[in-house]
Amino acid sequence: MPFLRRRFRDLVERQLDLFADDQEHLLRELAEARERERRAGADEVEEAFGDWHDRVEWLCDELWDLRDRYAATLDEDTAREYRRAFLRAARRRFPVLAPALEAEARLDEE
Repeated sequence: MPFLRRRFRDLVERQLDLFADDQEHLLRELAEARERERRAGADEVEEAFGDWHDRVEWLCDELWDLRDRYAATLDEDTAREYRRAFLRAARRRFPVLAPALEAEARLDEE
């Protein structure tokens, strides 16, 4: 199994590097939205959370699109291993997205 993890490591790291570059503005907006939520008063916290959550969803959707485009070029077993490697790397690289990524991954496996 360690070979399979290494098998996709370089590819996934390059993909995530490109994602981070392409989505830099949205990642920055996510951090800003989280800070607004933390500082929001009781009457503003729901809207601030909604802004943050929207950005989480958009970023996760972009990550899944990136993952799925490449996985579609692989046979089923190899695609499964690639998706697992991608999820592990994405959680490590973008910890703020990890809970949403985990939830979506569980839905994918059902």
